[in-house]
Parts: sequence; C-alpha cells; structure tokens
Amino acid sequence: MSKGHLLFFSLLVSVFLMACHSARPVAKGNKTQTPAKTAEKKEVKIDAGTQRQLKEASDRVFEDFKKKNGQGLNQNTLNYIGDFKFIAIKKMLEYEIPASITLAQGILESGSGRSELTKNTANHFGIKCHKGWEGKTYYYDDDEAQECFRKYSHPEESFNDHSYFLTSRSRYAPLFELESDDYKAWAHGLKDAGYATDKKYPQKLIKYIDDYQLYLYDDLVTESRNKKGKKPTKKLADQPVIESSIVAVTPQKYVFVSKGDTLYSIAKSNNMTIEEIKTLNELTSNEISIGQRLKLSK
Repeated sequence: MSKGHLLFFSLLVSVFLMACHSARPVAKGNKTQTPAKTAEKKEVKIDAGTQRQLKEASDRVFEDFKKKNGQGLNQNTLNYIGDFKFIAIKKMLEYEIPASITLAQGILESGSGRSELTKNTANHFGIKCHKGWEGKTYYYDDDEAQECFRKYSHPEESFNDHSYFLTSRSRYAPLFELESDDYKAWAHGLKDAGYATDKKYPQKLIKYIDDYQLYLYDDLVTESRNKKGKKPTKKLADQPVIESSIVAVTPQKYVFVSKGDTLYSIAKSNNMTIEEIKTLNELTSNEISIGQRLKLSK
C-alpha cells in the first residue's frame, strides 16, 4: 500500500473514532442517563440576629399556646410543631411559603412524624421520586403498590426539598402570586395544582392551622419584615395603620384586628378596658373579626 493510501486510511479511522466517542450518552456510575433539567436553587441569607430573634419568639408563641390549649390537643402533633416550627419559619423567609402551610402539610403527610414512610425515609411531605430524582429511594404502597418515594438522611433535608419542589415546578407558580400569609388560599391552591388527590386536602390543612394556631408563625415573619422597613403585604398596603395590637407599646388611635386577637388582648395591650373599646366602637358583643378597624380613642 502506498504512503498516500496509508494516510487516507488513517484519516478515515480517526474520523470514525471521533464520531463514536461523540455519540456516547452522559453516564453517572453504572447508570446511563440524560442530566435532569432543574430550576436554579434559591439562596437567601438570613442574618444571625434575625434568626435568633425569630427562634426566641417562636419558642414563646409555642409555649404560650401549649400552656393555654395543649391539654385538649394531640400531644404527638404538639411535639411535631415544637420540633419543626423554626425550620418552617426559615423556609418562609427563604421561599415565601407560609410557615403554617409547611407545618400543616408536614403534620398531615407524615402523621405528625410517626408514619411508617416518614420513620423509614425522613420524608415528611410524601414526595415521590418523579423524573430527575437521583437521590436515595424507598418503595412503599400508596395510591398504587410499591411506589417510589424520596429518602433523606435528615428531616431538614425533607423540608428543604419540599420548598424546592414547590418553587421549581411551574404548576405551583400561581401559589406565589398569593400573599405569603394567606394560608387558606394556599391550602386550596395546593389541591388545585395537584399536590394531593384527597378532595378534602385543603380543609384538613386549614383545620390543623386553626386548631394549633399555626398562623401565628406566619405573623412572626410578617412582623419581622415590617420592622425592617420592608413593603407591607398587598392586602394591607392601602390601610393607614399596620400595627399588631399584641405588640403595641403606646395607645393608638385605631388598630386593625389580626389573627388571634381578642377584645381582651387588644384592651390589655393598649391599657384600656373591654368596655371602653366596646363603647368607642358601638359594639354590642365581644365578637370581632380579622381586618376589622377598632377605634382606641375619640
């Protein structure tokens, strides 16, 4: 064979090898796969001072609630709230998901942390593997036999993945158009987006939130943001006074009723009597409603 033929044959072999190499799929370990396309994770830094203040405040809210209402409620659920309330608050700060919703979903989906699935996987939200999941897995009978669920090393990983799961999927995008403390709208929105097949899913979440006053943890985040001078929520933006009666230091001319407020708590916070407030506002009973404006002076 002449030198020219040898050179031409060598070039053909080189081109063939390059083509074969470029056609190989991306491989990871022993499993050949195409890398999953995922949204970029949101990184939000929370200063240590804010975290400390919110942790202390959430502990006070929890202990006060447990002291007043704990005897008639499920102790496993109370323990669950005590263990995970601050993680839920951090997720609200980072991802705008109501802490009350995160806690209520965790309680419902994990049986207050006591379900077989949660004990074996640290999966608190019943999140299945879905396309693109490359972590540990666990097979469990749910809607169908031996369905694939995500498995975590620690509960906080589950809470982190829950937040990322909601923020990285387009079907949940409408939820983030809602106010971050409108837990009732969020509860119905989760069902509408297909998070659960249970028709009563929203009502179950709302009942947990109301029974255990989980909305108080949403309020802590909202109050913390307002104190830092951040823009108030849209539903209150057109109101001239946005101060919680619970944290009032000096008497105000009027106040808007917040979740959990009573005539007694408002009167006590403003150095007044219930009768004085009723007289000023021409009230015939002690019933008040969220968002109601109450005069505190003539």
